[in-house]
Amino acid sequence: MTASTGRPAGAPSGRGATRSLLLAEVARATQRLADAGVPSPRYDAEELAAFVHGTERGRLHSVPDADFDARYWEAVARREAREPLQHITGRAFFRYLELQVGPGVFVPRPETESVVGWAIDAVRAMDVAEPLIIDLCTGSGAIALALAQEVPRSRVHAVELDERALDWARRNAEGSRVVLHHGDARTALPELNGQADLVISNPPYIPLGEWEHVAPEARDHDPELALFSGEDGLDTIRGLERAAHRLLRHGGMVVIEHADTQGGQVPWIFTEDRGWADAADHPDLNNRPRFATARRVAR
Repeated sequence: MTASTGRPAGAPSGRGATRSLLLAEVARATQRLADAGVPSPRYDAEELAAFVHGTERGRLHSVPDADFDARYWEAVARREAREPLQHITGRAFFRYLELQVGPGVFVPRPETESVVGWAIDAVRAMDVAEPLIIDLCTGSGAIALALAQEVPRSRVHAVELDERALDWARRNAEGSRVVLHHGDARTALPELNGQADLVISNPPYIPLGEWEHVAPEARDHDPELALFSGEDGLDTIRGLERAAHRLLRHGGMVVIEHADTQGGQVPWIFTEDRGWADAADHPDLNNRPRFATARRVAR
């Protein structure tokens, strides 16, 4: 293989070979990323190629050899070092949204999409004309923006404590009807007490002792404030239980994401004696316990 073209020595360079170089380099990049332990090497190699070449993954075959951009290998090297794909491209896809993300904000994960899907169905089932929704620990604004987009008449408020994360949320929420608030999710929005139809959160939930087991993409790049929460990982959720009870109307619902290893633990935080009913866990698309829900009742 020659250094200048990436073609096997002696291969034809005419019309039939003009579109093979990028796909060959993607194959090489896939192997490098796999060797580095990247969980989705083929997808990431293709996504980086599409980003660098200003096209879509499904059209990589249409990039002529002459247009191959060597900066692709710079991007691959960054991903090989376990820098998040989304930090390299500056974008994250979440349900029907394309969000701006980067250093200082938690990158939204695909598993959270099932949490939002359940919440959307729950709000629609309430048959409320203009439901009030509150997203606590909003990060990039992914959950709040998805709910505002898919529940068109909803009124959506989102709270974030970290100022750097809030800056990213502001960029993403520009032009939307999501109202952003800087503050502690546990004490925020007292003016909305007893009014919310739905409170939703993807809070920090990793136990402090599991730091070394966290994937490098999260451990080394996501804000610690968005990841860790006490010895058992449930400190923030315990605080959010009281916040949700305060904010919700009678009959309103709370939806809280948690780790798949915490299945069965979170519903026990939302007990009857604390003013909750129907507390239950729900699986994600991989059938792992991913989020808990409960309905607010009078104590």
